[in-house]
Amino acid sequence: MTIDDLVDEAIGREGGFVDDPHDAGGATRWGVTERVARANGFAGDMRLLPRETAARIYRTVYYVAPGFDRIGAISMPLAELLFDTGINMGPETAGTFLQRALNLLNAGASLYPDLKVDGACGPKTRAALESYFQRRGKTGEGLSVLLWTVHGFRTARYEAISVSRPANERFAYGWIARQVRMGIAA
Repeated sequence: MTIDDLVDEAIGREGGFVDDPHDAGGATRWGVTERVARANGFAGDMRLLPRETAARIYRTVYYVAPGFDRIGAISMPLAELLFDTGINMGPETAGTFLQRALNLLNAGASLYPDLKVDGACGPKTRAALESYFQRRGKTGEGLSVLLWTVHGFRTARYEAISVSRPANERFAYGWIARQVRMGIAA
């Protein structure tokens, strides 16, 4: 899968214009919130946000800027999960999930040093990921355990935000169903 495939899939899944009063994200088109669109130079009516603008935002804000493109060079299934998580929760949150998972799975820092959990998927995070895959396997169980762990953090966050804002419960089933559709095993 390529970034173009991921972007096309995200835009197709997110659909056109939505302004659900129960959604704290507010007005969106193609899954891009008004806040993100404005921060990336779009000043028009959200109902008219061009697909090309949404695609550029997805590519730059949710894939390249957080370093998921470099993660994709190591493991595309992991980059796909981080990209999807970033769209839903923010790229920094997705990055923290990866760092927390790598710290949890490093056997008490005996496989590689613990990472500072800051959401930035830079050289240290990539080095830890490479070390993880060298020791645990880049496919099969090693990859599946890492993906499962990130999915677990994501599910726990859905629960936490639904507890803190009960209106989010109306979205929880769909959020978790999305993860199930993505699959957990590599």
